[in-house]
Amino acid sequence: MLNVTKTFLPELSEYTSYLERIWSNGIITNEGPFVKELQQKLSLFTGVKHAIYVSNGTIALQLALQALNLKGKIITTPFSYCATANAIIWEKCEPIFADINPESLTCEVENLKAVFTDEVTAILTTHVYGNAVQLEKIEAFANEKNIPVIFDAAHCFGVDYDQKSIFNYGLFSTCSFHATKIFHTIEGGAVFTNDDDLAEKIQLLKSFGHRGDEYYIAGINGKTSEMNAAMGLINLTHFEKIKAHRKWATERYQENLHSLDGIKLYHWGEKIGKNYSYFPIIFETEEKLLEVINNLNQESIFPRRYFYPALNTLPFVTYQSCPTAEEISKKTLCLPLSAEITVEEIEKVCSIIKLSLN
Repeated sequence: MLNVTKTFLPELSEYTSYLERIWSNGIITNEGPFVKELQQKLSLFTGVKHAIYVSNGTIALQLALQALNLKGKIITTPFSYCATANAIIWEKCEPIFADINPESLTCEVENLKAVFTDEVTAILTTHVYGNAVQLEKIEAFANEKNIPVIFDAAHCFGVDYDQKSIFNYGLFSTCSFHATKIFHTIEGGAVFTNDDDLAEKIQLLKSFGHRGDEYYIAGINGKTSEMNAAMGLINLTHFEKIKAHRKWATERYQENLHSLDGIKLYHWGEKIGKNYSYFPIIFETEEKLLEVINNLNQESIFPRRYFYPALNTLPFVTYQSCPTAEEISKKTLCLPLSAEITVEEIEKVCSIIKLSLN
């Protein structure tokens, strides 16, 4: 079976060496030494002043929204995983969907301007597949309107924008460390910020709002365990190797598919230093996409329609027309990509796609 991704697992002996230390000191949660070490190393790796390690990427988004006391309407993207919109809804805010640019598949400034009203209190949009454009312009627009920007950077570990970590953009950037991601801690996520006061607030919010016996704010449990942090510390040492293999695999896909009629390869922005998290292709029609999926599935190959459906069409939101996102979501497919995928597997996937398009 070949899935859209395969979780990277280090040698078991590497992990058990950390487990032995956990068993020795008896600390398994509540901001233990591995959690603190991972936060420090994430900050050093990214060059962002504060990396607050939390239980998952969705909680990271909710904590960012909560830390800013946001209410009312928040502009977001319809082309993302449901967690982006769900976090807004769970924080009792209203998602306002801005359509996407058909090339970058992200919300660019013109898309944001098209739906902006005086009732909008923030922007929360996604770096799709780790891609981003116009970040300076988006921040300038938000500053002009005196509203904060949060970037859902769930796919972006190891991504640079204009030669610095993409997590430096936005008042907050959040990331997912789920097992499907290029860097993972089994479950986990992080909130990145360069603001000292906001970082302290996030730290309180994720720990029930108290420090010792003193309570400061109504928080929740957004902490994670030493076992998760241990996996992160190990995987951080393997990250460049993982990225290199995925880069090699991406180039093999590009060689096989770049001139194929009936599909378009996704285009990354000029300022992006990629992490090779995903390999999306865009079909001319949804019918052809469904045929390709069926043909791949028959060979036990399982790509993913990532992202589908468009979030503005979900049954629990008020529908707002976003024709580009609705069309793109129907025609986009992410092909299998991992730190272990072989050239034979890549060529088999490409062969099935080519035969399906003939």
